[in-house]
Amino acid sequence: MRVRTRIAPSPTGDPHVGTAYIALFNLCFARQFGGQFILRIEDTDRVRSTPESEQMIFDSLRWLGLEWDEGPDVGGPHGPYRQSERGDIYAKYAQQLIDSGHAFKCYRTAEELDELREARKSAGMHLALKPADLALPTDEAARREQQGWPFVVRMKVPSDGTCVIDDMLRGPIEVEWGQVDAQILLKSDGMPTYHLANVIDDHLMGITHVLRGEEWINSAPKHQLLYDYFGWQMPVLCHMPLLRNPDKSKLSKRKNPTSINYYRRMGYLPQAVINYLGRMGWSMPDEREKFSLDEMMADFDIQRVSLGGPVFDLEKLTWLNGVYIREDLDDHDLLKALMEWAFNKEYVSRILPEVRPRVETLSDVLPLAGHFFAGLPDIDKDSFSDIQLDPETLLKLLQFLVWRFEILPSWDKETLLTEVKLLAAHFDLKMKAFLAPVFVAITGASSSTSVMDAMAILGSDMTRARLRHAIEVLGGVSKKQAKRFEKEYREL
Repeated sequence: MRVRTRIAPSPTGDPHVGTAYIALFNLCFARQFGGQFILRIEDTDRVRSTPESEQMIFDSLRWLGLEWDEGPDVGGPHGPYRQSERGDIYAKYAQQLIDSGHAFKCYRTAEELDELREARKSAGMHLALKPADLALPTDEAARREQQGWPFVVRMKVPSDGTCVIDDMLRGPIEVEWGQVDAQILLKSDGMPTYHLANVIDDHLMGITHVLRGEEWINSAPKHQLLYDYFGWQMPVLCHMPLLRNPDKSKLSKRKNPTSINYYRRMGYLPQAVINYLGRMGWSMPDEREKFSLDEMMADFDIQRVSLGGPVFDLEKLTWLNGVYIREDLDDHDLLKALMEWAFNKEYVSRILPEVRPRVETLSDVLPLAGHFFAGLPDIDKDSFSDIQLDPETLLKLLQFLVWRFEILPSWDKETLLTEVKLLAAHFDLKMKAFLAPVFVAITGASSSTSVMDAMAILGSDMTRARLRHAIEVLGGVSKKQAKRFEKEYREL
């Protein structure tokens, strides 16, 4: 048996360091046994999935040196490698489950589902809904089907007992069936959920080992049951520990930069980032901290993974990056790295139109364009002293902008301008007054090149990081403020 592993990210936003972390361990495990590593795109979320996000996944993983043997952009014998192109396959197998009695059409409305869950909650029961809970009277089910009501396809699951999952690192894991709901397999739009597509694709693509985050442990019984229903052999499971913030909470963009693009834009070296991710819950046999991807693959042993939540410490990564710059880059290599990072024709060409109208001597360029080549601006509370807004409104304005920018499907000046106008109207501010604190947060100055153009050029990751940095230097948002802000934000 040839070992085959995979990574299956969703192209619904910025590429996450957690994706790179799981991809790294899947790649190393496959190479340990002379196997293959596959990239599959899980783009069944029609609303949020974008080609731009997919391309960022490709670019960011390759920037880190992670290469795949099969995938949407390189092809392979088990394609298509985008789930959106495999709809007929999923429909076929979903119907097979219905025909065999292992799945059923569910015509329940969202309101009815809420009522069912509330009833179970009031009775002190698990909120997981079972086939018996979801069943409609025969005549009502027939009426809804005849009238063409929308439906989903759900799998049948046991009501009681315990499911035992074998895990490569954790040994047997027991999950009560009472906690497992009758999972939706096909949504009302005909698209599969992760659970059905994941099982079918892993089987048809010959995946032998699934290394994934521990957040999927509670879903493993559903997957194991589906393999049983289809009569297929289940891949070996290995649930990796989740990356953690320094306070041990799950790594999140609200507490740590999580996008690979952020670290690339900040000037971290790819070899330092991949080295640091390799240290997340794993160690070399000789315990050395600095090692290359090739060295990690040569000495890889999955049993050296520690199940304690690895802490993603930005200061430690920055220290390691500095070691790489000082020890591995001579003057020639450092100049090359700088040019690849930001001092390249493509990036500089986007900046020149912004500074040209304001330049009288070449020495004017750096003061005008410095924020395009910097990390987080050197700002403090006094930097906002000229802003004519009370402290809470100032924080709220910046926080609302972060939240709006987090959900944008695309990143361009026109889209950003639409969001800024919406928020300016909400705060009853003219555009100039609304953008005044944004100028400071993004450029570190009260006036500079167009802040709208600057945000478009800097990109989503760096823009949001600078806005969050401004919020922090202003004292941060307290828990009470957060509740007030979130309530008002939901009304937008």
